[in-house]
Amino acid sequence: MKSPFKLRSYQLEISEKAVNILNKNKIVYLSMEVRTGKTLTALNIANLYKAKNVLFLTKKKAIKSILDDYSNFNFTFDITVLNDESIHKLGLDFDFVIHDEHHRFGAFPKPNKSAKIFKQKYSNLPMVFLSGTPFPESYSQVFHQFWISNYSPFKENNFYKWAKNYVNVKLKYLGYANVNDYSEANYDKIKPIIDKYLVRFTQKQAGFETNVNENILYCDMNSLTYDLCEKLKNDLVIEGKNEVVLADTSVKLQSKLHQLYSGTVKFESGKRKVLDYSKAEFIKERFKNNKIGIFYKFKAEYDALKEIYKDNLTDNLEEFNTSDKNIALQIVSGREGISLRNADYLVYYNIDFSAVSYWQSRDRLTTMERKNNDIFWVFSRNGIEEKIYKSVQNKKDYNLKIFKQDYGI
Repeated sequence: MKSPFKLRSYQLEISEKAVNILNKNKIVYLSMEVRTGKTLTALNIANLYKAKNVLFLTKKKAIKSILDDYSNFNFTFDITVLNDESIHKLGLDFDFVIHDEHHRFGAFPKPNKSAKIFKQKYSNLPMVFLSGTPFPESYSQVFHQFWISNYSPFKENNFYKWAKNYVNVKLKYLGYANVNDYSEANYDKIKPIIDKYLVRFTQKQAGFETNVNENILYCDMNSLTYDLCEKLKNDLVIEGKNEVVLADTSVKLQSKLHQLYSGTVKFESGKRKVLDYSKAEFIKERFKNNKIGIFYKFKAEYDALKEIYKDNLTDNLEEFNTSDKNIALQIVSGREGISLRNADYLVYYNIDFSAVSYWQSRDRLTTMERKNNDIFWVFSRNGIEEKIYKSVQNKKDYNLKIFKQDYGI
């Protein structure tokens, strides 16, 4: 039966171009910005390539929407859609692979576990890579993204050999030792090699006229919160009757302050606790007449939101889309592959250290029809969040070095 749905003209053009690249190179990388239709374009590429049994790897929260696209367009191939963490469960009976948010395989100097399993199982198959931010923090992220395929354009078989040719290796001090910094890759040498694999497409080319309006709101936390932060900075430990907050390294101090300034903490025992509901109460009051999507960083922050919102909050996307409830998602799990277009606003309870999280999550409201995305960051007054925000806005992770500079530690 013919599908009533149609692809956009640019999706058809990209599909044809991508199939030509696949026929020559066995790899095509769709660097298409958020909401331009990467998923559907990739499915159409598989169809034009005459794939019979497609493996589509994505994030768990995106699986349903991909299956909906597959069903709506009556594609002729069979498909299996799973998350990266399930790779080890899969068989070898696929003839085509699509990997969503492919920058997740860009770890360096060593590949992550999923990338290694992927290479072991599917390195000889034709592949479509998808990402709106292929190399968000460093061009050194390019190596393992192509390394997973036997058809990688790089002849080196491991990152360290590759780095000798493409990276200006420097030393950096981590507080306990000097280690090699491999982040400064030579883009001018890399670009001509990977260009023949990439298809780039922007929201502007697709006809989007969306403005992202970012607003910062300041929340006064309880005095106890500030007292605890100061005590931890001075003493590096807070001892209670039954629990301990320990910050005996710079990394742990950074993490604990990040938690505490927003009103939660994870103890040495592994238990978590909400110490201050100020942010959750602030958000509920400020947006009481709106349907909102909320991003949080730490699990205890969801506990705080749930306590204040009660049954008017969900973490299920389908329930959010079919009810008047607000939704709260952890930043890393919600930043990719989903749409929050039914929200009036996007509100951040906290902020992630990662520049990837910043740039990807802020586009969850975007649609072709929506002209303005209004985003609100709720920062504790005089807390750590604004410092992180300024760093990731410049596409830099908020790392230990920046933290030490900010706090003189």
